[in-house]
Amino acid sequence: MSESDRIQTVRDSYRAFERGDRELAERVFGEELRFHAPPDPELDRAGYFERCWPNAAHLEAFEFVRLFERGEEVFATYEARRADGSRFRNTEILTVRGGKIVEVEVYFGWDLE
Repeated sequence: MSESDRIQTVRDSYRAFERGDRELAERVFGEELRFHAPPDPELDRAGYFERCWPNAAHLEAFEFVRLFERGEEVFATYEARRADGSRFRNTEILTVRGGKIVEVEVYFGWDLE
């Protein structure tokens, strides 16, 4: 898998959130997905869609500040806009294997003005 393919897979995952496109999200996240964030240190794929996917209804756009690859990992720092106009910034490390995202580590806490 080339660098541009991994990065495109990651871009597609954020596009799924922007559009509320669950079908696209189902395609890019692998069956063996593991999701890690401070409030959810270890979610499987079902847990991810149960706990995280509902946030898609509240998000409108992602703007990438950093998006680069190292091996199977794609590093993404983005600024997101919620439907209410508020904004926040997160960094995520996404592991892409076989064209699917199989692991996500989320680091967050920046609300933007």
